[in-house]
Amino acid sequence: MVTVVYDNSEATELCAAHHLYLKPIAKLMISVLLPESTEPMRPFSNWEVLDQLKSLICPDQFTTVRLSKSTKDFIRFEGEAETLSLVQILKAKLHGKIIKLSGLKTDLRVVATDAQGEWEHFPKEKGVPLGDGSEEQDHDKSPDSIYFEGLPCKWFAPKGSSGEKPCEEILRVVFESFGKIKNVDIPMLDPYREVMTGGSFGGFSFGLQTFEAFIQYQESTDFVKAMESLRGMKLMLKGDDGKALACNIKVMFDTTKHFSEGAIRRRNQERLKLQELEEERKKEKKREEEEAERKRKEEERKAQEKRRKARVRRRALKERGRHRQRRQKDSAKAEARQGPNSSEDWEERKGLLARREQEALRLLRVLLRKIEG
Repeated sequence: MVTVVYDNSEATELCAAHHLYLKPIAKLMISVLLPESTEPMRPFSNWEVLDQLKSLICPDQFTTVRLSKSTKDFIRFEGEAETLSLVQILKAKLHGKIIKLSGLKTDLRVVATDAQGEWEHFPKEKGVPLGDGSEEQDHDKSPDSIYFEGLPCKWFAPKGSSGEKPCEEILRVVFESFGKIKNVDIPMLDPYREVMTGGSFGGFSFGLQTFEAFIQYQESTDFVKAMESLRGMKLMLKGDDGKALACNIKVMFDTTKHFSEGAIRRRNQERLKLQELEEERKKEKKREEEEAERKRKEEERKAQEKRRKARVRRRALKERGRHRQRRQKDSAKAEARQGPNSSEDWEERKGLLARREQEALRLLRVLLRKIEG
């Protein structure tokens, strides 16, 4: 969750070069105890109780407040304040106070305590196994790696870059304030990682894209220092204009042995397989494109050949028509010059002409078949 910071007096510097700081998480647990009464009571809502709590702390107020749990015995709220000092002020205003609700005979008592942040205990002694008990466990090695979740991409992106991809070098520089870093890994930057694991390594927090990361310190003492320094802290970005934003991040010691030789070897093997598969897909796509291009050229060649034969056929038909017209004109001129001597000569001439026409048609058909062949 990203919130605007109005009071950064308790923030401590993490990396001044990238304007990043650590701000304490200031939370308060408020429990409202419900009366044990056998008499019927008028119904009331949790928000009616919350309004009464807000009136008790005026003019101070919560940064955020949410319903944590509601039972027949109590209603519990989790409130967050701007600073730890303000939490103590709110706690003093609320603890032991009485809430009176209109129409309710019995008063409600308020119990306010400091919130216990969620924090996984990590082994500090050598020889304590971590992870899932795989063969990659090194029982003689102290934990040295941290897993982060919810880091804002934009806060770790190079200045002036068009995208919001985080940069491993910036991540290294920021967290080297606790000690020398041996390895850094941002799974989001690996194009094959989501396929390899079947999961996603990014998310969104109120419109801000976030990412996961693994950091391995060279010395386990630096790892412990980092874990202790990050405990109960938010990440805060201070802008050039003085305005600041804070973001909740999840910090855990790495139980997966992410940087062990076996884990790195498996990732490299899986990545190599995916690269080979991708290369094969590219080759297959290229073959398909080449085959499609070959078919297209073949279709184009056939279409050109078809058009060429059609042109030859049209020329042959025109030539036959012109030949018939010339023959008819020649016959007509010959008849006009000579004229028929008798009906028998005329019939003989007509038969000769018919035979010549049939012979010409036969020769033309032979010529057309040769052209088409």
